Amino acid sequence: MKKQWLSIVLVLCMVLCMAPTTARAAEGETGTLKITVDISGVYEGDNVGDKTFSFEILRNAYCASCWDEHCEVIHEYSYTPDLVFHGKGLRHFGVELEIDDGGTVNSNAQKLLDIANKDAENLYIKTDGSLDEGLELVTHPMTLEYHLTEMPWAEVLRKARSMNYLSHAAGTCGLHVHISRLAFGCTYEQQEAAIARLLYFVEKFWAELLRFSRRTQSQMNRWAARYGIRLTPSEQMNHAKNSCAGRYTAVNLTNSDTVEIRMFRGTLKLNTLKATLQMVNHLVEVAVSMSDAAVQELSWFDFLDEINEPELIQYLKERRLYVNEPVFSSR
Repeated sequence: MKKQWLSIVLVLCMVLCMAPTTARAAEGETGTLKITVDISGVYEGDNVGDKTFSFEILRNAYCASCWDEHCEVIHEYSYTPDLVFHGKGLRHFGVELEIDDGGTVNSNAQKLLDIANKDAENLYIKTDGSLDEGLELVTHPMTLEYHLTEMPWAEVLRKARSMNYLSHAAGTCGLHVHISRLAFGCTYEQQEAAIARLLYFVEKFWAELLRFSRRTQSQMNRWAARYGIRLTPSEQMNHAKNSCAGRYTAVNLTNSDTVEIRMFRGTLKLNTLKATLQMVNHLVEVAVSMSDAAVQELSWFDFLDEINEPELIQYLKERRLYVNEPVFSSR
C-alpha cells in the first residue's frame, strides 16, 4: 500500500512539472488545480472510498528546476529593454551593480525583481562573464532624487545579502554608473566640452578617486584603466579619443548615449551606494558649471567645500578623504 501511495505522489509531481502553465494563476490571484486519481487494485478492507485529492497551486508555483528552465528573467549580457526614464530633468543615472557567489539563478533574480519593480519598472537583470555565480542588476535611467527616494535600494540590497550574494567582498564585482549625455548639455559641442572637464578632473584627482573607489590599482588597470593626464581638458579629450583604449576605462566613452563611470567596486551597503551616486552627481556638476581654467585651478579641498550630503560626507570620512591631509597615489 505504501508503494502505491508513493506512485500516486510521483505521478502528481510529474503532472505539475510537465504542465507548468496550467499550474499558474493570474497575478494577484490564487488558482486551484484539482487532480482526481482513481485508485484500483487496493486490498479488500482498505478504506479509501471515493477520494479527491486537491492541490492549491500558487502564483509562480514551479519547482526550482522547472522555474529556471522555463522562466527567462535573467537576460543575456547584450540585452537592452525599451528604457523607462524616471524623474524630471535631463540628468539621469543608470546603475549596473554586480553581485556574485549566490548563483545565476532565475528564482533568485525574480525575488529581487519583485522587490525593485513592485511600484514601477525600475530594474532588469543580466548575466556577466566577469562573474563566477552571480547577477548584474541594471536600473532604468533615473535622476539622483529618484534613486535616493523612490528606488527601493535598501530592500533590494537586504534581499541580496539574505541570499548569500557578495559584491565588494567577492572581488569580481563592479558598480558602474551611466550618465546620460544630455546631462552634459543640449548640443554636441556643450557635451564634448563638459565631458572633457570630467575626464580632466578624474585624471587630476586620480589618487583620491582611487581611494574612493575601494578598488586596487591592479583591478583598475584591468577593468577601469586611466588614460593618463594631459595639460588641459581639451587635450585630455583628444588623448582619450585617440587612445583606442576601448570600454575598460575609468570613464568609458564608447557608448553613443551615455558616459560610463566604471571606477567603483561593487557594494551591498546602502550608504556606500548612495554616496557613490552623490559623488558622480558632483562630478557632473563640476563638468557642466565650471570653465576649463576653473577646473585646472580647483583643489580637492575646494571640491569638498561644495559637498553637504550626509551620506557622502560619512563615506568620505570612512575613506579618509575628508581630512586635511594629502593622498598619495600607489605606483
